Amino acid sequence: MRFSSTYINYNETGFFSKIIIDYLNQSKELAAFYNYENNLEGLQFAIDNRNFSTETRKIITTYFKNQYKENASTKQLENISLLEKENCFSITTAHQPNIFTGPLYVIYKILHTIKMAETLKQKFTDKHFVPVFFMGSEDADFDELGSITIQGKKLQWNTKQSGAVGRMLVDDDFLKLIAEIKGQIGVDQYGMELVALFTSAYSKGKSIQQATFELLNLLFAKYGLLVLVPDDKVLKQIFSSTIKKEITTSFSHQLVEQTNQDLSKHYKTQATGRDINLFYLIDDKRERIERIGDEFFVAALQLKLSLTEMLNEIDQHPERFSPNVILRPVFQETILPNIAFIGGGGELAYWMQLKKVFIEVGIDYPVLVLRNSFLLLNQKHKSTLDKLKLEVKDLFKDSDTIIKQMVISKSNQSLKYAEEIQVFKNGFQHLKTHAASIDKSLVEHITALETQSLKKIEAAEKKLLRAEKRKFVNEQNQIVALKSQLFPNNSLQERIENFSSFYAKYGAAFFNILLESNLSIEQQFTVLLLND
Repeated sequence: MRFSSTYINYNETGFFSKIIIDYLNQSKELAAFYNYENNLEGLQFAIDNRNFSTETRKIITTYFKNQYKENASTKQLENISLLEKENCFSITTAHQPNIFTGPLYVIYKILHTIKMAETLKQKFTDKHFVPVFFMGSEDADFDELGSITIQGKKLQWNTKQSGAVGRMLVDDDFLKLIAEIKGQIGVDQYGMELVALFTSAYSKGKSIQQATFELLNLLFAKYGLLVLVPDDKVLKQIFSSTIKKEITTSFSHQLVEQTNQDLSKHYKTQATGRDINLFYLIDDKRERIERIGDEFFVAALQLKLSLTEMLNEIDQHPERFSPNVILRPVFQETILPNIAFIGGGGELAYWMQLKKVFIEVGIDYPVLVLRNSFLLLNQKHKSTLDKLKLEVKDLFKDSDTIIKQMVISKSNQSLKYAEEIQVFKNGFQHLKTHAASIDKSLVEHITALETQSLKKIEAAEKKLLRAEKRKFVNEQNQIVALKSQLFPNNSLQERIENFSSFYAKYGAAFFNILLESNLSIEQQFTVLLLND
């Protein structure tokens, strides 16, 4: 299948925050909040400085061997074997177990991670790099994780289950969603193939984290992606010293508050955290841990523990302690030999609040990489752009600006009066100079007349443009429709749409195309034209 890519600077899209644009531009104001720049030199420093114990490496390798003792691809087995070597590092992305993978950007994260690992192997030939997806399976934000949108239609999983989404079970209401998806995409060339994958992964009674693991394995095993499900006692044991430190000192909240005071001078801070940035996780419950004096409470479970009892609980059941957004990155970097984290704008923003937390517990801070973003166009979209005499970059402007630009370019009337206005200004300047030679007090009066006159000219210009717009009603409707299709809810396509409709049309080749179009270290927004 043919395709073509156009790359745009992120600051030209209008969809990314100041902190992210400044990070990409290596602003001096941000330098203190991360360790390494996202370039080959920064990655080399991260590799050279990565301190990862042989013992932890053995544990994580054993974990992956158990995780992939069935249905592993040759590439996955090779990557697990490589992880045993001291010169092997992980490239990691992370996300919660959204049903059916959630928005498109989750797919983009994963493929960027795979591409990054491939690229670094070519750049650092004496090292090995393995792509890892860290599943945030303990997240309890069901409102965010329990729905998807396919071709503009939102599908919601209606379940009464609560707690960590990863521990929820596939039920009859979930299976109804698969039937709905089949009705939407089943007629497409590869629609039933994808429905079969969903049916295989999401069988009744299976946990969401297990089903998500299986689905990601079905989709990405051939690329060597390793999926880590952190809801595991052995992995939490590696992290237990940090859990104890948080329980006894509440260190992370204090350090993030210090960072926020400095960061907020220039940027809006992303995460605030709590006094104890851990949840108590048991069965279908994930509840806050509160400290009052020398005792710890989990109010929702009517649980009260002394400090001694709490520390004993950590020793006996580390799996019951779930890090929140502040400590999850530290947990990730504790158990993986990671040198680069690939995340979205919001993720990178809160990672930059955590450097002091990493330093405090002696865990190396990775290179931060903004995940790749895509806007997917088909040939129909491209034809509309060509007819309207618009370029791909124009799509990121608001509809009114695009319409105005289109009318001016297509009209056979002159609708811009910059030259005339300049002549007008020159005339007034001459008049003010002449008036000043007679009576300087007249200059202010003439300046006021100039301002009033310019406003009237600008108003006339707007009226002429509105009148001309009426000749292009069809074109205006096309622009509004195009923007609505490509930027649903005035947001990026990737933040709303699921991958299903694209896979149903193009099959597994869709991922190959995305992978080939993926940049690795270079940071630009990709507009991808998919030709039928």
